Amino acid sequence: MTRTTTSTAENHVLAVIGSGRARSRREISDVLGLSASTVSQHVQSLLAQRLVEEGTSRDSTGGRRPRELRLAGDTGLLGVIDLGGAHARLGIAPRGGGIVRTAEIPISLDAGPHDVLAQCARELSALAGGTPLAGAGIALPGPVDVTSHSVVSPSRMPGWNGVDVGSLLADLVGAHAVVENDANAMAIGEHFAHTPHAVGSVTIKAGTAIGAGIVIDGEVYRGAAGAAGDITHTRVAAAHERPCSCGNRGCLETVSSGAALVRLLRESGRDVATTADVVDLVRDADPEATALARTAGRHLGEVLCAVVNFFNPGAICLGGALSSLEPFVSAVRGQVYEGSHPLMTRDLRIAPATLGADAILVGVAHQVNEHLARLQRG
Repeated sequence: MTRTTTSTAENHVLAVIGSGRARSRREISDVLGLSASTVSQHVQSLLAQRLVEEGTSRDSTGGRRPRELRLAGDTGLLGVIDLGGAHARLGIAPRGGGIVRTAEIPISLDAGPHDVLAQCARELSALAGGTPLAGAGIALPGPVDVTSHSVVSPSRMPGWNGVDVGSLLADLVGAHAVVENDANAMAIGEHFAHTPHAVGSVTIKAGTAIGAGIVIDGEVYRGAAGAAGDITHTRVAAAHERPCSCGNRGCLETVSSGAALVRLLRESGRDVATTADVVDLVRDADPEATALARTAGRHLGEVLCAVVNFFNPGAICLGGALSSLEPFVSAVRGQVYEGSHPLMTRDLRIAPATLGADAILVGVAHQVNEHLARLQRG
């Protein structure tokens, strides 16, 4: 028996159905920018392959009532994890649906992968009410090898390097699991949160460190070593020879990240310990913290000018704790428009991320849905 192989276009249709972004042919057409006839052709192929099912008619706003499309066997719950430096945000989502329940727990990465993941697995089970999970996923704050399901040479995760996090999580939750970099997860979540979405987008995660995810035609671009978007270790003049957590000197992270702002404020005698402390000071209009946030935004904007001129993205989404600060965002935007070629910024949209604290969870859920769909396709 010959197995039918889905095309790239059909995979995109399958992705928007599985992520919950579209439930009818018309919605697929709107999200992907495809003609009605093209969408119909792809949907019929997916129905024939038994990868998609048609459900009962939904409420109509006029005209012929649409048939609801869903993944075949679209049942069960997904457990997703956004692992941070000192806390983990966890969520539950039905397959093909949005995040329905979340929780945050304190964690210590120094405890090692088994203890941290076991703690997260217990919390996911509680969130799911004890219902077995159909799949799980985790976003890690470091470079990820998606083939080995491991984090590679992380600068702030002692004991995690090379560990098969995917297999460990799968064993703990009793379901297939995927592993993703946190900036990539945020990027895929934000990319599909905008309609119409850009052909190419860059999402920045500006928090304790700085990461970036690149999405092209609905797929994460990973690069030859899987580390595409790791702009935090770009060398910038303003950093001089300051040592960085990666072992090099003069990286963007040392002058533009939340950790850098904490250090600079502490050096001036301020009582701050976390990026959240810095955010609170800027929101309270503290002059020193506000000036530092604005300068950090300019440094990030300088690096993004090279990204924009080289890649010519249609959208830049700014996420992470620092991107909730108007002085930071305004400085990034001003620097990019000032320093990039006018042709590159003519159609460029620069805006804060729209999914808030759940952006990474949404992206991870999307990747889990994709993984389970691939398993169904064989």
